[in-house]
Amino acid sequence: MAALIIVSFLGILSIYWIASGPSRRHKRHQSLARGVFPASWRAILKKRVAHYPLLPDHLQQELRRKILIFLGEKQFIGCNGFEITDEVRVTIAAQACLLLLNRDSDFYPGLRQILVYPNAFYVNRSERDAAGVVWERHALLSGESWSQGQVLLSWHDVTEDCRHPFDGFNVIIHEFAHQLDQEDGQADGAPPLPSSERYQSWSSIMQREYDLLCQAADAAQPSLFDYYGATAPAEFFAVVSETFFTRPEPFAAHHPELYEEFARFYRLDPVQWR
Repeated sequence: MAALIIVSFLGILSIYWIASGPSRRHKRHQSLARGVFPASWRAILKKRVAHYPLLPDHLQQELRRKILIFLGEKQFIGCNGFEITDEVRVTIAAQACLLLLNRDSDFYPGLRQILVYPNAFYVNRSERDAAGVVWERHALLSGESWSQGQVLLSWHDVTEDCRHPFDGFNVIIHEFAHQLDQEDGQADGAPPLPSSERYQSWSSIMQREYDLLCQAADAAQPSLFDYYGATAPAEFFAVVSETFFTRPEPFAAHHPELYEEFARFYRLDPVQWR
């Protein structure tokens, strides 16, 4: 029989199911014991994931282990006739698991499926204007993270990011950062943190930097962070996560306190990798 535990933390109720039988962690250990990381997959990492050869050996090993678990638990679906191959699966899984290194993570527990389109795709949007009128429109996107358990990605944009890995943009990192943000039930730019003190520090620094980006966007002033991050705190977290992994040196140099917050959250220091 399963037991239901309800925990209150910082005024937010979190619900956990403790199920009988083998734990998920135990099943993952069994999966790793049986799993072999093929040489062809290593070739995909070297071809598509520029971060992989930069990682120290212990993080390369951890990344391969996490990829095996990720691929064993998440379903990949090709859309609009797109074929899911090992190259697609390993390329996406590797960059998604990059965000999980050094973390005792539950592997994006709310995520069930990754939907991959050949190119940018349209989704329906409902927007309410100042007069209260709701408008329906089609939005052309390269990626999307849904709280219902799906991440949507354009393979064309994924491969473009692979060709230009350190230009500040990465759709996989962006959308999976949203998944981390959503683990506490909502995407608000404040992912689950270990203590109230960490939330206070995070909130103070993130708010200050978010306001600075909004000001830069309004005045069309240069910014290390893409202006899209100024549209909402959740987008700011995802955009800054992209920058953290793809442009760590200028990030650390020009926004040291914000960089330190992200280094503490991700438990990584990408500056040291290069």
